[in-house]
Amino acid sequence: MTTSTASAAPAVDPPHSHPHVILKPHYDPRLTNEDLAPLRKQTWGTYNIFAFWMSDVHSVGGYLTAASLFSLGLSSLQVLFALLVGIVIVQVFCNLVAKPSQVTGTPYPVICRASFGVLGANIPAIIRGLIAVAWYGIQTYLASSAFLILALKFAPQLAPYADVTQHGFAGLSTLGWAAFMLMWVLQALVFWHGMESIRKFIDWAGPAVYLVMITLAVWLVYKAGWENVNFTLSFLKYTGWDAVPVMLTAIALVVSYFSGPMLNFGDFSRYGKDFKAVRRGNFWGLPVNFLGFSLLTVVITSCTLPVFHQLLTNPIDILSRIDNATAVVIGALTFTIATIGINIVANFVSPAFDFSNVSPQHISWRTGGMIAAVASIFITPWNLYNNPEVIHYTIDVLGAFIGPLFGILIADYYFVRRQHVDVDELYTLRPTGRYWYSKGYNPAAVWTMIPSALAPIACVVIPSLQWLGNYSWFIGMGIGLVLYPVLMRRQQASLTH
Repeated sequence: MTTSTASAAPAVDPPHSHPHVILKPHYDPRLTNEDLAPLRKQTWGTYNIFAFWMSDVHSVGGYLTAASLFSLGLSSLQVLFALLVGIVIVQVFCNLVAKPSQVTGTPYPVICRASFGVLGANIPAIIRGLIAVAWYGIQTYLASSAFLILALKFAPQLAPYADVTQHGFAGLSTLGWAAFMLMWVLQALVFWHGMESIRKFIDWAGPAVYLVMITLAVWLVYKAGWENVNFTLSFLKYTGWDAVPVMLTAIALVVSYFSGPMLNFGDFSRYGKDFKAVRRGNFWGLPVNFLGFSLLTVVITSCTLPVFHQLLTNPIDILSRIDNATAVVIGALTFTIATIGINIVANFVSPAFDFSNVSPQHISWRTGGMIAAVASIFITPWNLYNNPEVIHYTIDVLGAFIGPLFGILIADYYFVRRQHVDVDELYTLRPTGRYWYSKGYNPAAVWTMIPSALAPIACVVIPSLQWLGNYSWFIGMGIGLVLYPVLMRRQQASLTH
């Protein structure tokens, strides 16, 4: 078994010219820039990967996801089992998708060139980029909504400016616009300073949320009394075999929640100093961290009933009920930082690489990220979020492509190429190049995409199939995983005859 690495720098590429990446003279400029080239030095250790997952999990969205699973009508043990199974599946898949990028030192859209062709890789890049733009806008809006609630708590005289009918534009109030743009600018500032700045940000953002959540949990347990903490947030509805379908749904929801960051995890694993560090980071950041966070979530949510006489599932709502102004400010800022963290790692870095891949000569990593950020304003995410039907079809249809893309990437690297990628060939447009295929596109990958994406889309739009909607990622991934190697074998056989 052979693997290509990005560590073998040629003599014609002196370190002083490009200290961080390997840029060989024969790399085609239409496929290469300093952001997309293989890394010369890979420095992220176990903690950095662990912190990445903390930033991804420790958010209002992660909190709501965990709380919702505990309210499905299952026992706490059944929920914890489903959570464990779901997050272990995510861990296994993340290890699989991490390796090709870690070994080659290349980001997700570049490693996709091996399976889709050097030009065809723009297909998965644009799809992932568009998904990220939609979610980036929504997450920024949610973070700004939290900020808005707090602003009104401390300055109630601003209430007229929070009313879209009195002062508003494009469906958002004047104060809402101010909060949204504040979040937008803060995220852009962190991103603009580059990956090292992002690494430093996520290194402390995730633990900071833990500190606040533990403090909040201790305070609520003290107020409520430990005897009033209930690890089941709903009446028990399912027992025995009846619980199995609900548990399977919970498992599928966990995997679906992480499907976006999982697909482009290579954008981060490429920085891993070795694959062992990535695997250890995934272990501590996913099963251990996610279960710990979920337990804290259910303790906090459970305590809200005896303390506030209402079951509150949103941490921002909990903070707004606390009388201590300092605690509210610290807590709100922490959760805002957490949301900024997840937005940067899940929805900013990804389109930065993806859009840069479309035109490396004209679009740098920073430019690609800012394109996504600006686009997220024009889609007016608040209108998207506040219309369940529109968001359902927009996000779910785009999300239907994530499973197939994942299946093709995994099948190509492990089944077709046997973990061997020729890194130099990822950066050439020569018609004789290994990943040129047909005019730069791999027909096998394109043809695999059609049925493997149509099946999940059918689960979204056809009412009789919507019961399969929770499993659409698995359906698309499974079809892509099986169909792609078959079509590749046929394609290779036809070329040899």
